Amino acid sequence: MGIAAALGLLSPFPFYYWLWTYPQTWVDLCGKGRDPCTVMAYVSHFLKLIQFLSLFSVSTLTWPPLLYFWPLIAFGQFLNFRVYQLLGESGTYYGVRFGKNIPWVTEFPFGYIKDPQYVGSILSLLACLWCVPFRYILLWTLGYVVMIQVESKEDPTTRAKPPS
Repeated sequence: MGIAAALGLLSPFPFYYWLWTYPQTWVDLCGKGRDPCTVMAYVSHFLKLIQFLSLFSVSTLTWPPLLYFWPLIAFGQFLNFRVYQLLGESGTYYGVRFGKNIPWVTEFPFGYIKDPQYVGSILSLLACLWCVPFRYILLWTLGYVVMIQVESKEDPTTRAKPPS
């Protein structure tokens, strides 16, 4: 396994773990006048770029993709976009951990699929099996599985206090 690719694929997960577990440190680091969710979104997009470049570095792109690619990528990305549409930036990027009041959402896919954003991401990764070795897809997927477990333990006593 290419060590650089593996590290690139895993790069966001320590960041997400830190923010989920110690949200006040992130809020303090962002300071007054900067929304911790927006700053997290910028960092997350950069880390996602690193992940995509890492995945691309070990891929063998051939055309056309296998037939299963299209429904998996379409449904996976639909779930991702739908979650963002319903939760917005603050709901998607740990707003509840950063002291924001995020309304509870029950519209599809919430209430039907547990952890729909992670499910969508995993389906999108599985779609890439036609051109990416299984071990890289598995490694990235395991990162999501770990974060599903971490985020399932939302401790209200460790929520951050917004800067005053």
